[in-house]
Amino acid sequence: MFCPSCGQENVSQETRFCSRCGFLLTGTYNLLQTGGVDPTAARPGRPLRSPRNRGLKQGLFIFLLTFLIVPIIAIMTIAVNAREPFVVAIAAITLFVGGLLRMAYALLFEEHYETVPSTGDDFLSAAQLHMHRNTALPAAQSIPVDIFTAPRTGNWRDTNDLEPGSVVDGTTKLLEDDRQKM
Repeated sequence: MFCPSCGQENVSQETRFCSRCGFLLTGTYNLLQTGGVDPTAARPGRPLRSPRNRGLKQGLFIFLLTFLIVPIIAIMTIAVNAREPFVVAIAAITLFVGGLLRMAYALLFEEHYETVPSTGDDFLSAAQLHMHRNTALPAAQSIPVDIFTAPRTGNWRDTNDLEPGSVVDGTTKLLEDDRQKM
């Protein structure tokens, strides 16, 4: 699999990030496995709604809100003893006409598309199974007690094991050994 960001080829399908640029590859691998279809977007129980459908519902909501808001404003106007109920008329006209205009705009100008047909339950179950396999924890690993050996006394303080000795130290020891033999 190649990184879509930098083009670096990844050795294993199980890598989560690109080794060169650090791009997150888990979503890319899932898209490749499902043929370029996002498994979270196409759910059979939840059809996609087009902008036209959303606009029609918003317009209908605003239109019906007229029948709730206008009487409340009228009652409040009477309670305040306002002489001229301009607020009631403005609210009634704005909500009524606004709802109708929103529905007309949705019908005339917004895009309408059909719902995406589902590819079946086996498609989603395979994708979910694949995700479960990749996100599951690995098998438990432990070191048996008999293999473990405690560090020798004082050995934990010695850092010479971590750093290689210099060439001068080795030759000095050899020269000292030669002098002692003579």
